[in-house]
This record gives sequence, structure tokens and C-alpha cells, in this order.
Amino acid sequence: MQRTTTRILNLLAALTLAAGLTGCGYNDFQRLDEQSKSAWSEVLNQYQRRADLIPNIVATVKGEANFEQETLTKVVEARAKATSFQITPEVLNNPQALQQFQNLQGELSSALSRLMMVSEQYPNLKANQGFADLRVQLEGTENRITVARNRYIQTIQDYNVLARSFPSNLTAMVMGYQAKPNFTVVNEAAISAPPKVEFGK
Repeated sequence: MQRTTTRILNLLAALTLAAGLTGCGYNDFQRLDEQSKSAWSEVLNQYQRRADLIPNIVATVKGEANFEQETLTKVVEARAKATSFQITPEVLNNPQALQQFQNLQGELSSALSRLMMVSEQYPNLKANQGFADLRVQLEGTENRITVARNRYIQTIQDYNVLARSFPSNLTAMVMGYQAKPNFTVVNEAAISAPPKVEFGK
């Protein structure tokens, strides 16, 4: 009889604990943490997609004999820096590392934008169908980067609101869940606007 009573009490305690964890946001923290990891993976995928396009763009541009070497060099160097910076889930929780990653990707965006503007001065390059196709792919990739980044920003915002709101902030304190760093921009409107890449008309 005592064994049965102990089992019932243990079962009730487990149910109470489960209900408490559900009501205190524990499950929401797990869900949003997984969503943030998934969203970050998509951000990385799209940045990698862009990085993979660059060697083909550079090779095509090199075919234009008098193309500005300094512009090409800056793109190649910016790509090398951006792809060499490894950002792991642990590093993601480091605001300085996330800012460094963002800065490197921004430098690459600027170098690519400059390359596209300079390419407008070369009629043969503008008429090159392979280069035109690569420009379209680059534009599509920049748009995908913006969408993936915005999704990540929203996921982190949801997580951080949960970490700071009562009573889930108590769960965050007990379980050690801290607010996560997010992308930052000087101009908030830049979040919703894709990077400008100058293409020919």
C-alpha cells in the first residue's frame, strides 16, 4: 500500500513539475533556441552561396583585359576575410564576434557593389551573357540574405523578449538562459532593405 502511495505521489510530483515547466516558458526557450539555430544556419547558407558566386564573377571580369585590378583585388580579399571567420553557435553568443562577422560581410557587400558599378564602364562585360547571369544570381542571393537575416533577427527578438518577461525571466535566471546578441545596424531601415547592388539597365 505504501509503495502504491509513493508511486502516486511521485507521479503527481512529475506532473506538477511538467506543468510548472510548461507554464514558466521552459518549452518556449527550447523551441526558440532551436528556431534561432535553424535561422542562423540559413543566414550562413546564403552568405556561403554569395561567396561561392564570387570566383565565377571574378573570373568573368578578368576576361576584360583593362578591368581595374584594384577593384578585383578588394573583392577577393574581402571574400577571403569573410569566409575565413568561423562563427560557431558558441561564438554566436558573443556580441563582439557577431559584430565582427557582420562587419566582414558588410565589407564584402561594399566590395561587390563597387565591382558592379565599375563593370558598367565596360561595354563588352555588360554584353557578356555569362556575366549578366551571374549578376542576376548575385541580386537574388542578396535578397535571400536579407530575408534570412530578417528571420534570424525576429527569432532572436522573440527569444530575448521571453528571457526578459515575467514569469519566464525567472526560468531564464534559474536555467542560465541569457539574452542573445542580435544583428545591429546604424539605420534600422537597412534591416528591411536589401543591400544595393548596381546592375545595368
